[in-house]
Amino acid sequence: MRFNDAVVGALFILLAGAMIALTFSFPPFPGQKYGPSLFPRIIASGIILCSAMLVLRGLKERRVAGSPWLGLAEWTRQPRRLASFALMMAAMVFYILASEPLGFILTAFLIQLCLFLWFGVRPVTALIVAVVMTWLVQYFFGSLMRVPLPRGILDSIL
Repeated sequence: MRFNDAVVGALFILLAGAMIALTFSFPPFPGQKYGPSLFPRIIASGIILCSAMLVLRGLKERRVAGSPWLGLAEWTRQPRRLASFALMMAAMVFYILASEPLGFILTAFLIQLCLFLWFGVRPVTALIVAVVMTWLVQYFFGSLMRVPLPRGILDSIL
């Protein structure tokens, strides 16, 4: 699937505009001419500038070559690949909804195990890799990086 550059550029301009709008709620630093909103506004301005160039390029490409606004790739005509794409999106939504009540460890393990099995990994290998990778990510982010990962139902155990 390929969107015309004008479409992608327009979406990024909207995103950067929303980013700038959100910075107006940032509190100023007392005694300084600039505050925490300065750098997000600079970054958003750069995004708008680059996105405007993307829009111009996309419009030119559409005018010269007649390219469509959206071109579907070959994989979008294959049901199993569409299902795989949908499963990846569902895994992200599941993490967002389930990580607080279930906790990171259980949610990450379930997602990995389901995805490994869907993509054809042998069950024993899928189980071992899901356990090891969940532990490694939990250890790296939870212990070494001190990221507060949700504990969920395992809160009393951990």
